[in-house]
Amino acid sequence: MRKKVILACTKCSSRNYSTHKKAESTNDRLEVKKFCKRCGEHTLHRETK
Repeated sequence: MRKKVILACTKCSSRNYSTHKKAESTNDRLEVKKFCKRCGEHTLHRETK
């Protein structure tokens, strides 16, 4: 089973992306480097609760 998660920019805290991850890996927070439209550059995006 997969769980839907929201990714937020670490610079501006804008919630730009949503994705899915495995439900059994709920202890680890997902971190992905993606383009932030608000900042205008590639930044680290972390999973929010």
